[in-house]
Amino acid sequence: MPAYHHGNLRPTLLAAAERSLRQHGAEQLSLRELARAVGVSHAAPRRHFPDRQALLDALAEAGFARLDAELRAALAAAGDDFGPRLHAMAAAYLRFATEDAALLELMFTSKHRPGADDLVAAAAAPVGLMHDLIVQGQAQGVLEAGDPQRVGIVLFATLQGIAMLVNGNLVAPELLDGIAQTAVDQFIRGSRRQ
Repeated sequence: MPAYHHGNLRPTLLAAAERSLRQHGAEQLSLRELARAVGVSHAAPRRHFPDRQALLDALAEAGFARLDAELRAALAAAGDDFGPRLHAMAAAYLRFATEDAALLELMFTSKHRPGADDLVAAAAAPVGLMHDLIVQGQAQGVLEAGDPQRVGIVLFATLQGIAMLVNGNLVAPELLDGIAQTAVDQFIRGSRRQ
């Protein structure tokens, strides 16, 4: 465990909380245990997180920021054409969703809690990337015109379903890349203008 230094307690606590989340789930996460894990007094985390919910919200917000950064990097590396961009985004999302399943679940459940306006705003960035990509596909004539949100929901449901199958040990993780490729190809064929 890296030593805590004055001024970096918040990121140290968030990193420890994310490790705990991966190992034990959100239910087991406590400020007192995190304080013990990083070697500070049990009251020290409250300077940054007044309660457990504030810690969970901070974790979820950081998760959305990381997902957004990973999706943006995948899109930037894929070039300008819609097909490769969609494949890259799907692969990046599925990698995140399967490597950080507990965090992803926390992210989506937390943003639907009343008063979670900061999380809704944080989620808007990665969701906006998918929306913009659907609009690009429609503008290029690859996808049929219509409500991009409806088309995006179908794509998101497909990706989320694949992630759930992998995370539930119903599909071997080594099959993920091939399944993602097939799913995106079928999505494009099924959404193509006639």
